[in-house]
Amino acid sequence: MPTLYDTLRYLTNFDSNRTSHILTDVLVIGSGVAGARAAIEASRYGLVTLLCKADFTDSATRHAQGGIAVSKKDAAAIQSHYDDTMRVGCGLNRPEAVKLLVNEGPACIDELVGWGIELDRAENGFALTREGGHSVNRIVHAHGDQTGRELVRTLRRRVEQIDTIRIFDHCFFLDFLTLDGVCVGAVAFHKQHGHQLIWAKQTVLATGGCGQIWRETTNPPISTGDGLAAAFRAGARLCDMEMMQFHPTTLYVAGAGRALISEAVRGEGAYLVDRNGGRFMPDYHADAELAPRDIVSRAIQSHLAETRANCVYLDVRHLTGFAKRFPHIASLCADFEIDVTRDLIPVRPSAHYMIGGVDVGLDGSTTVEGLLCCGEASCSGVHGANRMASNSLLEGLVFGKLSGETAGRRAAAQSHPTPLTRITHQSPSSSRTALDLSDIRNSLSSVMWRNVGIVRRGDHLRETCDILDFWGHYTLDKTFDDVLGWETQNKLTVARLIALSALERTASIGVHYRSDATSDESTTPYQVAVTRDADGTKPHRVPVGA
Repeated sequence: MPTLYDTLRYLTNFDSNRTSHILTDVLVIGSGVAGARAAIEASRYGLVTLLCKADFTDSATRHAQGGIAVSKKDAAAIQSHYDDTMRVGCGLNRPEAVKLLVNEGPACIDELVGWGIELDRAENGFALTREGGHSVNRIVHAHGDQTGRELVRTLRRRVEQIDTIRIFDHCFFLDFLTLDGVCVGAVAFHKQHGHQLIWAKQTVLATGGCGQIWRETTNPPISTGDGLAAAFRAGARLCDMEMMQFHPTTLYVAGAGRALISEAVRGEGAYLVDRNGGRFMPDYHADAELAPRDIVSRAIQSHLAETRANCVYLDVRHLTGFAKRFPHIASLCADFEIDVTRDLIPVRPSAHYMIGGVDVGLDGSTTVEGLLCCGEASCSGVHGANRMASNSLLEGLVFGKLSGETAGRRAAAQSHPTPLTRITHQSPSSSRTALDLSDIRNSLSSVMWRNVGIVRRGDHLRETCDILDFWGHYTLDKTFDDVLGWETQNKLTVARLIALSALERTASIGVHYRSDATSDESTTPYQVAVTRDADGTKPHRVPVGA
């Protein structure tokens, strides 16, 4: 049976005859690494409007600590990067996407260097480190553990040098405008200017992930899945929404927000220990602390349950020069009176990176004409069932550039102007009781962490779907006029897609672990695809890359 999730098209009421209009050649939604790189590339072909939910610098990219995985410029090194990525992804990767990623990586770094990025250096070149899943040191970094900040600074400076890019910040993206199934722009809301219709010949979605759906997360407050929900409402196909990667180590201080402790810390030799000071990762995997993230996260979860503890610890006391190599992390710990030279760092896993997303081709194309997608909001097939550490920033650079180029070329080839056709939307008024949005958000993050977290099982997933349907019944029927309401509706929509997809994938693979697994995917890997359906959304299985 269809629900409001399946029939809701726009979050807000509008009439294009009574709304302000903005015209552009290419609209890019999101200013993280993928969105900024797409805007830079698309600007070679025409006017670009870059839409930011908050400030340009407020993105998940800015919080990235570890670095950018990149191979040396020789065939053996590139093949090694490819092999590691495929192995960590459990074979669910799309081989052609991984090949593109590793082959284009060195040129992307050269480009950033040309734009002035300040990467850490060693005597014979870049200082390289190693993280989980990598067989060699191949990760470049900046200012120790502030790679994301330096990357954002570099991209922003480059964007501001291009006079054909207009930045619209503090503008909430609501939905994609579509005419006869073709994306022609977006509906947005600005606190000062109200509702706006942004008409574009081509639109690029780069809004990042949805970590705020879970109680424990490394993601910034803006990561509420708005782009994923809007793409679903517009009819795009989404894939592998059950594939959320949980980072093994986030700082755990009761009552404080979770802060990322980079995997590079373990790459430099830190140990995971329990409250008695004993290492436990060697009991779970031959690579110990450098095992892939899904394995480390489950090992920590299992050890916490076994020892009835709230957290485990990172031991960095034996690492010489830790504060110099990781100045931000050392300062963060000091804020909580943790002396990294003397004390253990309390950590536990948190939701970190959405591997699934809008299904895209190598050029960023989606199943909706006129709409492209890149970065964490997309499912490019690069990561498979488990993202290898520090491949995400590289994916944003490589596929952001390709999506921007595709959008720019297509926009330039459209000789006709963007049609200012009248579009209206009016949702019927609801007489149902209004629920407390803050309570829904808190309850949602709790049930997702409890039932759709690191370890899952079928009956808990079905229970979650029933709960989400109930909340949706009383929330999606309302038309809100503020960000809190819209974000809540988006979070409910994306959470339901994740739970439905997790229920469909009955086997355990990568970051998706079913304690009640009933099938084996070792010989027939598939993706779980979902699209908006007026008859009721039903995830279905498709061959990898189909």
